[in-house]
Amino acid sequence: MSRNRDTFNEINITPLTDIFLVLLIIMMVIAPLLDQQGLNLTVPENVAEEQLKDNDSKIMTVMVAADDTFYMDDQAIAAKDLENAIRAQINDYPDGLLIKSDEESTHGAVVKVMDSARNAGVKSISIDSI
Repeated sequence: MSRNRDTFNEINITPLTDIFLVLLIIMMVIAPLLDQQGLNLTVPENVAEEQLKDNDSKIMTVMVAADDTFYMDDQAIAAKDLENAIRAQINDYPDGLLIKSDEESTHGAVVKVMDSARNAGVKSISIDSI
């Protein structure tokens, strides 16, 4: 009793080719998204607080409270008016901006101040928690 079996000698590579083409298309779509510009940050040096007080630096200060309220010169500022308020005072403070944020404030509120400052033309931004 001998059975005649057809032997399978070739591998079908069509599904493999389809998978590679789909991966190639996905990579082509994702590649432009990987080249996004981020923030250029410099790591600050440790400076004693007394040195900062002795220095006659002109730094604008924006405070972010725990309820994400913005304060400049002890006056509350609405989020929509933040950029205009920074732009109005930028010439009086050539050394940059200091963001003092409460530990309970949200990340989004701090980023809002950073974006507003960048759009207003501030070149140097520092962050401190209170």
